[in-house]
This record gives sequence, C-alpha cells and structure tokens, in this order.
Amino acid sequence: METLFDNGVHKNLLLEDFGHGEMVQANVHLIVDSGKGMILDPGGHKVFKHLIQEIGIVIGIDNLEWIFFSHQDPDIVAAANGWLMTTKATAIASKLWLRFIPHFGVDRLVIDRIKGIDDTGTIIKLGNTDMYILPAHWMHSPGNFQVYDPVSKILYSGDLGASLGQDYTFVSNFEEHIKYMEGFHRRYISSGRALRNWAKMVRQLDIEIIAPQHGAILKGKEMVNKFIRWVENLETGVDLMDEVYKVPVQRFKG
Repeated sequence: METLFDNGVHKNLLLEDFGHGEMVQANVHLIVDSGKGMILDPGGHKVFKHLIQEIGIVIGIDNLEWIFFSHQDPDIVAAANGWLMTTKATAIASKLWLRFIPHFGVDRLVIDRIKGIDDTGTIIKLGNTDMYILPAHWMHSPGNFQVYDPVSKILYSGDLGASLGQDYTFVSNFEEHIKYMEGFHRRYISSGRALRNWAKMVRQLDIEIIAPQHGAILKGKEMVNKFIRWVENLETGVDLMDEVYKVPVQRFKG
C-alpha cells in the first residue's frame, strides 16, 4: 500500500496490486475523508477478497460509502456484486452501462445501489469533501468518467495515461516514459478531438498528480503539464484506422 497524500483527515492510498499472471496490470485507489471511503475501479473476482480485507483494515467495510466505476470493462466492474453484497456502499457509473453491468452477475437485491451518472458528470460528497466526477468520454469508453480530488489535487484518470511494461511506480523521465504509453493510447483512445477537449477542461484544475488505472503515476506540476501537452497533440483511434477497413484476405490461424 502506497500513501499518495495524507493530512491526517484526508488520505489517498494506492492499494497493493494483487493482479498477476495473464491479467492486465491495474491500479486500485482508495480515497478516505473523515473516516469515510471511496474505492476506484476495484476490478475482478481474483483481487476482490484481498482488496476487501485491505479496506477493512484501513477504514472498516461499513465506512466504504462509494464505489466508482470509470467505465464498463471487466478489470473495473467484474466483482461489482461482491462489493455491493459485502458493503453498504453506493456504486456509480455512466448511465450508458447500467443495463450492461448486471451481466457480471449483480444480484437483484443490490442492483438498485448502482446509480447512473449523466454525460456531463457530477459532484459527490465523501466525508466532508466534494469529489468531482469529470466527463472523459471516448477515453476509451463512450461512457467514461474520471475523479478529481481537490484536497490532494489528484486526478484519477482511468485509462488515460495508462502505461504498460515499465517497472516503476512513479514517472521520473517523461520523454522516456512515452514509449510505455504510446501504443496503448494510439489504439485504445478513440479520438484526438476527445483528447483536445479533455486538455481544455483539466487545465482549469489545480493538479499535482495524475494517477491512471494502469501503470505509473505522473507526479508534480511539470510532469502533469508535459502529459497534457503530449495527449493534446496525439493522433489516436479513428484518426489512424483508415487503412484497416478492408475486406480480410488472410485466414485465421489460431
């Protein structure tokens, strides 16, 4: 467990990475304010029992108030039923996914505790702090959100900023780090236009840390600004796929 921020009342924790083997590496974060907790993108069944134990140690499971699902992917929502059955928390996700998430086996007794977010985002109360749920659509999901914590000044960016293959937790050299991010962003982020809209939005915020769901964390205003400038000028997704739309000629080899 890594502490990203702690002022005695408000803390931000990067929980231990229990995902190994063939699963994509995924970060799970816990925000605590005045003893009340919010877990972000808690993942699948293999990590559930370990994470719920950590939550119990840090704040007690009855003090978990919010479960945030940035979008609908299994590395985010697959264990939704376990979290809802074990805690009293309210889960939030884009309204687009409210009828898809139940396919992961959410019990009818708890389904009403998954609440939908409008496309424009919202503000929720955690303890005594307002948490900002920011629109981040098409990065990569069409119904996608991020969390901004104004106390710690951390932006939890979901798949935006994701990196794969590096062996460090915090980025020290942004230019060297690009090679771990570039492939993912070019293929998984749908549109450069979405990135430019996002950059315009987040420049209004005071951000000290960008914490993605996969890979290394960007810490410090200089690093944050370098990342915003980088994605703002990136061609991704449909910008690069013109040559792919052809009738296949090769047979599947397995």
